[in-house]
Amino acid sequence: MAAPAQAQFAQIGGVPVLILKEGSQRTVGREAQRSNILAAKVIAETIKTTLGPRGMDKMLVDSLGDVTITNDGATILKEIDIQHPAAKMLVEVAKTQDEEVGDGTTTVTVLAGELLKRAEALLDKEVHPTILISGYRKAIDKALEVLEKTSMKVSPDDVDTLIKVAKTAMGSKAIGGYKDYFAKLAVEAVKKIVVERDGKLVADIDDNIQLIKKQGGGALDTKLIDGIIVDKEVVHAGMPKRIENAKIALLDCPLEIEKPEIDAEIRITDPEEMKAFLDEEEKMLKQMVQKIKSIGADVVFCQKGVDDIAQHYLAKEGILTVRRVKKSDMEKLARATGARIVTNIEDLTPFDLGEAGLVEEHRIGEDRMVFVEKCKNPRAVSILIRAGLERAVDEAERTLTDALSVVSDVIEDGKVVPGGGAIELEIAKELRAFAPTVGGKEQLAIEAFADTLEEIPKTLAYNAGLDPIDILVEARAKHEEAGGFKYGVDVYSGKVADMFQLGIMEPTCVKRQAIKSAAEVASMILRIDDVIAAGKIESKTPTPKKEEEEKSETSID
Repeated sequence: MAAPAQAQFAQIGGVPVLILKEGSQRTVGREAQRSNILAAKVIAETIKTTLGPRGMDKMLVDSLGDVTITNDGATILKEIDIQHPAAKMLVEVAKTQDEEVGDGTTTVTVLAGELLKRAEALLDKEVHPTILISGYRKAIDKALEVLEKTSMKVSPDDVDTLIKVAKTAMGSKAIGGYKDYFAKLAVEAVKKIVVERDGKLVADIDDNIQLIKKQGGGALDTKLIDGIIVDKEVVHAGMPKRIENAKIALLDCPLEIEKPEIDAEIRITDPEEMKAFLDEEEKMLKQMVQKIKSIGADVVFCQKGVDDIAQHYLAKEGILTVRRVKKSDMEKLARATGARIVTNIEDLTPFDLGEAGLVEEHRIGEDRMVFVEKCKNPRAVSILIRAGLERAVDEAERTLTDALSVVSDVIEDGKVVPGGGAIELEIAKELRAFAPTVGGKEQLAIEAFADTLEEIPKTLAYNAGLDPIDILVEARAKHEEAGGFKYGVDVYSGKVADMFQLGIMEPTCVKRQAIKSAAEVASMILRIDDVIAAGKIESKTPTPKKEEEEKSETSID
């Protein structure tokens, strides 16, 4: 039951002792569990309608009136302002899912909500939370065992399968009409940045794939650049705007005369001394430019500032220069061109230079950007995302991010499972066979876990306007047959079909992470039997209305 803090007294010799600070609230026992479970169920129900290719979108309006339209689970949970602490735990688990594997955020939220819903029914039957959690743990172990057994191995060179995985991830997105084009882009981009470390393939898409969004054109104008796009313009109008077979220098030092770290005073009494001082400054800047020219560089990307005089000499030498480049872009340029970032211009040598087939300034919409293209064996690439509406550009970015994530997951993990709820149906079948071998009340928890997993194909069917019960009965019958683990819900035909044959596949690691994360957050919430919430801090700043009342009282006095 919930009670204000003033009711939280203990009696010592007839004298009441205040335990909690005034304004605090405490909810204990079943009431606390019900409150937490309800909050989690509400979040899961909100997200559930977005699952699958036929899922609906959500329109999110923030406090400033900015609108986001998406069906991406991670984005929805990030944008809505959630207050309940248990509901925030579901947001955190979706965030973890997104950071770890980049997909499956809706799945993990739905599973967590359903696990708690089934647990609530068992709690009402006097099944203790500890027994439930123990049953869930055994169910996880069995589920992961089935997941590994039914996974299909995929070679990193199997482009067709990688494209199918990318298309499956993009199937539910608003930009799904262009999924064939986007899937090929995603696979091509990820394959370019794959490296081998300690005998394992690694595809770090966060550091090595740059996504640049620009409104205008259509979604099919989105293109992959074998290099990097720098969202800056050439610093001087007299510099060339296009250089082929470029030799690129990356500088993490200013091309200007640095001011001393301590205050210094120079006394000049003669105009000739002033002229000599300025001439010396110009001479030093000219020497910097000559140093760059002497090693053969014709393109310079500088992380710091470039003096106006240095710009003049660089333009005179025909060196294309860009200043104030972000550190992250400098690192990507180094990986794409093979250049080394130099922090002292005196140390610059021809071996520090990178190469690119073409460096050119382009006008994209209202902005000018420098494209570093046609790099040989780039270890970092860029994708320029275009669409007619700003919201369409944002959704295209989310779609591409999901596609890139699942492709990198498959390349690194090397395994896929059938989509369309097929793997959930297979695990549920195996769990039902496994539950009686455990026995006791834990058996009920394992069966509840099986029912939870079947909620995924049921939701896919419901969101597609199909009868979930009919689909579930048909799917269970198929899974009893030999090789039936591949059968899932085909939302387009309204039938149960072979998912591998339809090319609907998902990375094994996405399902593995979703099952583990959902069970962990559900177990954590079930263990809570006491919620103590501190009172809100009251603002001591008087409101305008209160000030007026105080003034009127003063005037009356």
